Amino acid sequence: MNSSQLSTPDAQLDLRGTPCPINFVRTKLCLEKMLPGCLLEVWLDSGEPIEQVPDSLIMAGYQVEQITDCMEYFSLLVRRPATAQ
Repeated sequence: MNSSQLSTPDAQLDLRGTPCPINFVRTKLCLEKMLPGCLLEVWLDSGEPIEQVPDSLIMAGYQVEQITDCMEYFSLLVRRPATAQ
């Protein structure tokens, strides 16, 4: 796949205003309900959420594909791996 051509997310999760680690837990629970290979877009606040959540997801075995600075929040695209965890 061309790196400039990203897939449309299968689901979206707005976690702006949600503190750590609750935002990571909610993201992980949402991903666990999705089918393998699905893409989730998560909206996170700047500071601790965007600094902690992507690393935590990678350590949990998820694929962080893109982080976009949307000025007032960050958009995180994370994919559930095609293989079972």
